[in-house]
Amino acid sequence: MKVFRMLGLSVVLALVGCAASYTTPGGSVQISQIADADIGDLMSKEPAAKFPANIAIARIQAPGYQSYKVSSYGTGRYSVVTTREVESNEAYKKLNSLPQVQGVAPLNRILLPSNLDSIKSLREAAARLNADILLIYTFDTSFHVGGQSYAPLNAISLGFLKNKEVAVTTTVSAAFFDVRTEYLFGLSEATAKESKNSSVWSTSSDVDDMRVSTEKSAFEQLIPEIEKTWSGIIKQYASASI
Repeated sequence: MKVFRMLGLSVVLALVGCAASYTTPGGSVQISQIADADIGDLMSKEPAAKFPANIAIARIQAPGYQSYKVSSYGTGRYSVVTTREVESNEAYKKLNSLPQVQGVAPLNRILLPSNLDSIKSLREAAARLNADILLIYTFDTSFHVGGQSYAPLNAISLGFLKNKEVAVTTTVSAAFFDVRTEYLFGLSEATAKESKNSSVWSTSSDVDDMRVSTEKSAFEQLIPEIEKTWSGIIKQYASASI
């Protein structure tokens, strides 16, 4: 009987091991879908930001966004991730030290409404910080296992990952908006990719470490692109605001 019990326990453990899975993170946001949709209004917007500028910053993701370690805030057409999971302090220091920048401050839950349907919600929160410019960014992270792509919030069996090449690709997109008018100053984008043989993975945390590493790399590569975009913004608009 003892032998049968041990065999039964082994079978259960094996089934549990096969059932273990990793859920891919939630999706990104098409920034154009939450901006003013009226072409006439878009064309009529004018910049009103003052320089040196205060910048409010927010990471936005698809509604109900969730990764292995963090979740988002808000309901509606998008959500906001207020936890800095992959953004380093050094990156924020670089943003804060950009020319014609007076200060950079992240938007937090206290300032945000629960319903998020347009950029106006973020602009209003930024206005409470006396910000002149709103910088928003979003991560689009995808998984590819043995030639098969996985959409956001898909479950990948850890057993299926064994001895396969797994690639993670992250594109992070950013946009600068005028807090007062929603005028679009400029865009920035960066992409990072990482691949590994999954034979070294045994837990969901192992898989997620690769996702975090790729997103960190993408964000680090985004900072120089933001610097280029910002340089163009101040060259065109800063002198006019003095």
